[in-house]
Amino acid sequence: MSNSFIAIIPARYASTRFPAKPLAVLGGQMVIERVYRQVTAVMPHVVVATDDERILSAVQSFGGKAVMTSEAHRSGTDRVCEAYDTVCRELGRAFDVVVNVQGDEPFIQRSQLEAIEECFQDSTTQIATLVKPFAKDAAFDTLANPNSPKVVLDDNSFAQYFSRSVIPYLRGVETSEWTACHTYYKHIGLYAYRAEVLHEITRLPQSPLEIAESLEQLRWLQAGYRIKVAQTDVETIGIDTPADLQRAEEFLASQQAH
Repeated sequence: MSNSFIAIIPARYASTRFPAKPLAVLGGQMVIERVYRQVTAVMPHVVVATDDERILSAVQSFGGKAVMTSEAHRSGTDRVCEAYDTVCRELGRAFDVVVNVQGDEPFIQRSQLEAIEECFQDSTTQIATLVKPFAKDAAFDTLANPNSPKVVLDDNSFAQYFSRSVIPYLRGVETSEWTACHTYYKHIGLYAYRAEVLHEITRLPQSPLEIAESLEQLRWLQAGYRIKVAQTDVETIGIDTPADLQRAEEFLASQQAH
């Protein structure tokens, strides 16, 4: 089964923790340019979806494709959906699958994007996302970090639940031994959706589980959609804060040193 893919990178200017984050410079290139170039090395159709003329101009300045979207969107998924419809009108064609690549992931890898694409070789896949196993020697504090959502999978690699809490709970085992005794999965915020499913999920109201955990994907699960999960062993550095940017600079310097 052959699918056509388009990658859309939502990029807002007004981030609470790091305003103008897409335009921050990392190793001599803007963060958004690094993300864009990583993705275009794998996928032929890539578009940045933004709500700010400064980001639009920046993307166009390095030869990238960008479209303006509403400032009123509740989520990146809504922004991706609007951008997808705009691009379809401009090109006069549709795509089978829309890949939502976070605009703050400058180290996203070919293997990760290809793993997401492979999920759609299964015709029943509606939505796909990515996880990375926690290291077997990871400290419990790392596992318990609420900013690293955990995922429980079924036997067919579909997500059963996402949580900021540690799931599953290991009864009768010291927390210091949890990662050694069980494989825990950290959610990586890379998504892909069949185009018709993207339109459907953006019309869903917020769900009680989503509101409780502040995890948008729980809205889709609670509504009965199934999320196929691909695995990666590649560690990436997402940039949420200026401190993350500094860590990314150090990571980049260490890569270049090798």
